[in-house]
Amino acid sequence: MSTSSILIFLRSTLFYIVLIIFTVVFSTSCKIISPAMSYRTRFRFIIQGYTGFITQWLRICCGVDYQVTGTENIPDTPCIIASNHQSTWETFFLQTRFAPQTQVVKKELLSIPFFGWILSLTNPVAIDRNNRKQAMKQILMQGREKLRRGIWVLIFPEGTRVNPGQTKCFSKGAAALAIHAGVPVLPVAHNAGEHWPNNGYMKYPGTIKVVYGPLIQSDNKTTEELTRETEQWIGNKVREIGNQPIHKEGIVPLQP
Repeated sequence: MSTSSILIFLRSTLFYIVLIIFTVVFSTSCKIISPAMSYRTRFRFIIQGYTGFITQWLRICCGVDYQVTGTENIPDTPCIIASNHQSTWETFFLQTRFAPQTQVVKKELLSIPFFGWILSLTNPVAIDRNNRKQAMKQILMQGREKLRRGIWVLIFPEGTRVNPGQTKCFSKGAAALAIHAGVPVLPVAHNAGEHWPNNGYMKYPGTIKVVYGPLIQSDNKTTEELTRETEQWIGNKVREIGNQPIHKEGIVPLQP
């Protein structure tokens, strides 16, 4: 193991030690004080405090920074945020940028000790991925209600994390909700998996690129059309910002 690899390992270890301690202490405190807070206050002071700490601690400890472009495309009113999903990083980062916000997540995440407690404070749309019909009904009903209340809805259309260099067809949930609620889709592309790999322990220094795309309107479109348009924009942008498997081997590369 090279000196640089050893250093990355040590920095990653320190990152996790502090993260675990912080999560345990923070989540325990939140269970006590959160009932006295409104949803919006809870999100800004608890959720954004937690996720903001993680992204900044990652930058300080592991040298993983980020660069954001396309902020002029963010609308004044909440809509659907559709992002590619490569890592844990974007689930934290996007919560620091859009408030208040809820996510469509698999219900199992809420059962994770400490982390699940914090996640539950966002009142996510927790779905059973094995029951697609019921999951879609939840997304449409709960998602529209949250948008009506001025809450952003974050959806990862791939449904699971996808390694850099690989692709997965988008599900129709984001598009269906956008059409059902009469709101546009804000596409987001990033290459976080190159620095915080899925199921990887090491955190590789560098700059994560995040791009917010032009709003994709849902008017007069079918679910298939809106899904395809969203998938094409994100896929093209992911390739453009250099989403290649630079830290892992044996991954099928994206085709141009």
